[in-house]
Amino acid sequence: AGEAEAGAAPPPHVQVRVRDSQGTLQQHSLTRTASVTQATVSTSVAKRPGGGRTGRIRISTFRNRTQVEVSKALQQCEKEGVTHLELDLRGNLGGLVSQGVETARLFLDKGATIVVKEEGQGGRVVTAATGPPVTRVPLTVLVDGDTASAAEILAGALRDNCRALLAGSRTYGKGLIQSIYELHDSSGLALTVGRYRTPAGTDIDQTGIVPDFRSPPSPEVTAARLRACTPPPPISDA
Repeated sequence: AGEAEAGAAPPPHVQVRVRDSQGTLQQHSLTRTASVTQATVSTSVAKRPGGGRTGRIRISTFRNRTQVEVSKALQQCEKEGVTHLELDLRGNLGGLVSQGVETARLFLDKGATIVVKEEGQGGRVVTAATGPPVTRVPLTVLVDGDTASAAEILAGALRDNCRALLAGSRTYGKGLIQSIYELHDSSGLALTVGRYRTPAGTDIDQTGIVPDFRSPPSPEVTAARLRACTPPPPISDA
């Protein structure tokens, strides 16, 4: 059989040889079923009655290419003349924390704190934006009780840095960093080794993040509130 090219899709049929209990070698043909990866980011643009356009970007979870998908969504919104953005994180239980951080970098200026990871014995690791942002369009982030982990990190970073207002209900509150150790009897032990805090110091775990509004404010209110907001100074590592 020839070698597959790098990056090429695997062949649909695979030949497998199996030796049975009698020592007889048998060959079987297996057919691969198609796998479909559901998109984690969706985008829509709507005209507002009073003029202007609102771009709505929904992130259902954070996977390997979420930041790339959000970047493309922002480019689409820019082409369509969007003057206000809504980032929908409702029902987003998290996923890859690294992708939540990378998505935050799309909106923040260089040096802005994204998240503070507190570790044992008073240590901390600060993750900051590398800038410049892809967009400066005023932003509202929609959250609810199922917005958790990486989604909470993103929401907290955008709100604390005066980049967005939050609307909806209190988030889930999942901010612990845990390591899983396998024991000799095959059971597992989860040890908490740290926790995440937002740039303003909010402990995400258990308490969650309380939004600014229960319902999304008007684009005019969002823009005015963000202009009047003063972001915190950058935080350095301990």
